[in-house]
Amino acid sequence: MIVTPSDFSAWRDVYKIAAGSILPRPIAWVSTVNAAGTPNLAPFSFFTVASANPLTLMFTPLMTDDEGSLKDTPRNILETEEFVVNITNESTAAAMSRSAKAMAPGQSEFGYAQVTPAPSKFVKAPRVAEAPVSYECVLSQTIQVGNKHGSGLVIMGEVVAIHFADGIYDRETGYIDLELLQPIGRLSGSQYAHITDLFEIERG
Repeated sequence: MIVTPSDFSAWRDVYKIAAGSILPRPIAWVSTVNAAGTPNLAPFSFFTVASANPLTLMFTPLMTDDEGSLKDTPRNILETEEFVVNITNESTAAAMSRSAKAMAPGQSEFGYAQVTPAPSKFVKAPRVAEAPVSYECVLSQTIQVGNKHGSGLVIMGEVVAIHFADGIYDRETGYIDLELLQPIGRLSGSQYAHITDLFEIERG
C-alpha cells in the first residue's frame, strides 16, 4: 500500500499515521511562565535533541485552530524566551498525563497534576521537582511549519543547566542510570511503553 498526505481530507488522519509509526517517542514535559509570572505545564511528544554542541533541545507544539492560535506553552516561550524541559518517567507518567488537560489561561497545571514547582537556577520558569531530569533552556530559534490547524511551531532551546534526581547521573562514567531513570515512550492515542527490555547491537 502507498498513500500520500494529500489523499486525506483531515489532517488528523495524517497525524495518526505519523504518531502510530514514529515511536516510541520521548516526552518533553515543558514548564513555562507567562509575562505576569503565572506558571504553565504541558507535555509534547514531538520532541528530540537538535544539537549536542551547543546542547539544544527541540519540540513542536501544534496549532489549535485554523486561525493559527498558539497554546499557552509556545505563547509563554515567545514572551519570555525561557522554558524548562522536564523528563517524565514511570513514576511521573500519571501526573504528566493530567497536565495535558486544557485549562483556562492563567491557571497552573502544577496543582492539577499534583506536582511541585521548584525554582530553576537561571530561568524564571519553575522545573518539576519530581522529574528525574530537568533541562533549563533559553530560546535559540523557532521555525514555523505550515499556517493552519495541525501545523507546527518548532521551538529550539539552548540548555543552560541540567538538574538530576539523586543517583540518576554518574559523573565519573558520564552515563545516566536507566534503571533509576525508568524511561517511558509515547505510542499512539493513550498508549505508552515501558523501556525495560533492552538489547545491544555491536557497531559494525
